Amino acid sequence: MAERGGQTRRRPWLWGAVLLVLLVSWACGRSGDTSTDGTGGATGATGATRKPDASAHPSRTPTTSTPKPSPGSPTTPSGKYDPAAYAPQVRARAAEAGVSSRLLMAILYNESYKPHDPALERAWQRYKPGAAFGIANMHRAAFDETKRGRAFAGRRWEELPDDRDLAVRAAAWYLHDLARQLPAHPSGPYDKDELLALGYNAGAGNMQAFARGATPGSQAADYLSRLRSNWEKAGRAVARTGRG
Repeated sequence: MAERGGQTRRRPWLWGAVLLVLLVSWACGRSGDTSTDGTGGATGATGATRKPDASAHPSRTPTTSTPKPSPGSPTTPSGKYDPAAYAPQVRARAAEAGVSSRLLMAILYNESYKPHDPALERAWQRYKPGAAFGIANMHRAAFDETKRGRAFAGRRWEELPDDRDLAVRAAAWYLHDLARQLPAHPSGPYDKDELLALGYNAGAGNMQAFARGATPGSQAADYLSRLRSNWEKAGRAVARTGRG
């Protein structure tokens, strides 16, 4: 989960504990989530967002073409998805940001522990305002900092649940920024990809501490363990041809 600051406190059991409340909220708010306005309330944190109209928002026009989804990619995001279906986006955005496509794909697998239906994510965000958005689970502060000065600077964090390519792109550039903060000669037991994954989960400060030999806490250690478990299938996913 991309979050600036200290180590992310991940509590997957919360999904089960509040599932009934969440589903009720989702059902009640679904009509509001299908608004074509996309501005929400004063904060803009709720309500569905649509793809920006390039003629109305020229600053939001991407400077590179959007990778085509693979044949198995859903045209409308829903809760069930296979990260491998977004291999074309992962390869393209990783190359754009100069990071490992395999690492980016492994992180998507790590972050697929919860449903990524746009309406469900917004219902959860109403219950827990500090929640992350999109298939890469990015927090608002991390997204806003990452987009500065880049081709997607005009995009909004609220768009992440609806635009999975944007979510992948932001995650790739976040990894790029983390890589620039790594020590030149790490003294810990972790390689570069592992450190970047730890940084993605726990923040740049903790990543630097791990690079100096600090021991990750239980949550970061669990994230690293799952990354290692997902490493092989992430490699297979990005190596496949004919997917876009």
